[in-house]
Amino acid sequence: MLTLCLDADMRKVIEVTLVAAILLDLAYWGIWFTQRDWIASEHTEAYYAFENAFPLADLWLGVVCLLALVSMRQRRPIALLWLICAGSAGAYLFGMDLLYDIQHGIFAKGAGGAFEAVIVALTAYFAVIVLTYAWGHRGELLAGDSALILHRT
Repeated sequence: MLTLCLDADMRKVIEVTLVAAILLDLAYWGIWFTQRDWIASEHTEAYYAFENAFPLADLWLGVVCLLALVSMRQRRPIALLWLICAGSAGAYLFGMDLLYDIQHGIFAKGAGGAFEAVIVALTAYFAVIVLTYAWGHRGELLAGDSALILHRT
């Protein structure tokens, strides 16, 4: 029986996760700058200042997700770097968001707090799954196209 070296199902999960991260990031900031009340957990200047500190970091996350996605699809070894960058950016954003939310009791603030909890949970999931995949498949990712060589099992 012929098999591919890369786990195609998990690879697809990572690709879908990267696309979802990009789309959610775009949607969040689009809503934040046009209909802030839909997603704001608080309506204070301090909260707005905190949230307004994130667009550049989220832009970085989106860029490295896109670079990871493209390099994975092209089976280029640099995919490992971009996946580690994306997972690390997600982990950093998770930590910043979680700490602020706990310190300011955001999770207990009704629907906005629940929405924020979902964002924090998704960010943690994203970071863990991307970093785990990147590290666990580093040899295959670094092999690039040569990982596609079929072998008999």
